[in-house]
Amino acid sequence: MEVKEMKVLIFEVNQEFYAIDILDVERILTQDNITEMPDTLPIVAGVMNYESSIMPVVELRKKFNLKKAKEVKKAKIIVMKNLENKFGIIVDNVSEVREISASQFEPVPEITIDENNAYIKGLVKIDGKIVICLNISKILTEKEVENIF
Repeated sequence: MEVKEMKVLIFEVNQEFYAIDILDVERILTQDNITEMPDTLPIVAGVMNYESSIMPVVELRKKFNLKKAKEVKKAKIIVMKNLENKFGIIVDNVSEVREISASQFEPVPEITIDENNAYIKGLVKIDGKIVICLNISKILTEKEVENIF
């Protein structure tokens, strides 16, 4: 695992902390105006109008097989820009932007390693909490990409 120093956006899903490279983030939106679509993958919350285009929105809670938490009032949509197709991810809360160094990364425990979660880069301890660092370009499987876009 070769990770350089980078700035990350830290956010919450189900009271757990996650981080993504800030360079992968285009914009943070409030969660509103999502149109649910019939017969989509379970991880797809729906679509929304973004910059005059239809953009799919993925619910990370479902992607990570997490139970629905209590009602979230500050939910946000993070618009991802690193793929050829833009998509949004729903998160419970956006916490902060922080710089992390390669020495802070710890490897992913073997209990979580399989081909479906290759999107986990590593773990970082920040202010006493464990933050799961994600590789957003691998968050969707090839099959999910085919079905969503």
